[in-house]
Amino acid sequence: MHRYDLIVIGGGGAGLMCALTAGQRGRRVALLESNSRPGLKIGISGGGRCNFTNLQAAPENYLSENPRFCTSALARYSPQEFIRLVEKHRIAFHEKKLGQLFCDFSSRQIIEMLLEECASAGVELSCRTQVQTVARTSSGFSLGTNRGPMECSSLVIATGGLSYPRLGASDFGYRIARQFGLEIVPPRPGLVPLVLAQPEGATFSALSGISLPVIARIDGTAFEEAMLITHRGLSGPAILQISSFWSAGAAIMLDLLPQHPGDEWLRRARTSNATMRSLLGREWPARFADLWCERYASTKPIAQMNKTEFDQLARLVHAWPIRPNETEGYPNAEVTVGGVSTGELSSKTMESRQVPGLYFIGEVVDVTGWLGGYNFQWAWASGHAAGEVA
Repeated sequence: MHRYDLIVIGGGGAGLMCALTAGQRGRRVALLESNSRPGLKIGISGGGRCNFTNLQAAPENYLSENPRFCTSALARYSPQEFIRLVEKHRIAFHEKKLGQLFCDFSSRQIIEMLLEECASAGVELSCRTQVQTVARTSSGFSLGTNRGPMECSSLVIATGGLSYPRLGASDFGYRIARQFGLEIVPPRPGLVPLVLAQPEGATFSALSGISLPVIARIDGTAFEEAMLITHRGLSGPAILQISSFWSAGAAIMLDLLPQHPGDEWLRRARTSNATMRSLLGREWPARFADLWCERYASTKPIAQMNKTEFDQLARLVHAWPIRPNETEGYPNAEVTVGGVSTGELSSKTMESRQVPGLYFIGEVVDVTGWLGGYNFQWAWASGHAAGEVA
């Protein structure tokens, strides 16, 4: 029987950070990973260069039933803290845009950095380890694994959500939470491409590969980024961002002319002999302008449009309603929205309020960041918070 102060289940970013932080405190730590190596999601992130944090990370960049839950952890482990670790290991990086920091070379450098820190802290890493049972004991927890029984005083669940099942994602964390009576906010795919309902889906699939700047809105939430048309629907940063806020049946309002806010730009053309197609064709990719105007705009010169026609078209350009049919699901979702309810956990330590010694960190918790390094910062911050005390 192997006995540890702390066992961390899940070798992603949050698990690695928690393990190294606890190890640096002198805890005897075991890090259990079901894959053949840890950090697989880190490895594929940012096109292989890992968007490892965002300089602007703040509570307002996260989606949760309790939007303030992440405040304490983010304040105590800021992006600057992780940047100092990156600089300590002499990893070259750059800011791409909007505070997003990427490795200059390879995301593998971040994985190796975390593994080196774990090794220095005496963390015992065990890959290809499947946890089959978890039970409460008088002194902590007992685990049944394919490598034999293990015991620990504290147990951290860092197994992530359901996104990227090809990397070994599973519902393990949710099952453990339910086993101990913790509430789960129903999980759903986030930062995910959207599938258009018909007839828009069939109509716009012919434009697959075309991109244009938009503002995507749902209620009071808006993102101004690029939209990409796919053979199934819509993707690109603006759509991925708004997808985390979308629910079945809801409409997404797309401003197709964010570079010309309001309707003054269109109104200046009110007396023009140009058609709406020729006018919008100066701002949009030609094929998109052709198809969109064929579907929604009159072919008559703008000057010949009556006020109702013109006003309706002006509104549609800045608020084109799209009702997706569904998302592309967990295989193409970057994150999972929902998870272990923040009401069940201490915001300072990530410890279960009901089960002392049991912690949940990272994506398995109902805290989901925007696109752009925010979810990694939550992994580092929540992992550090638990690692400081577990």
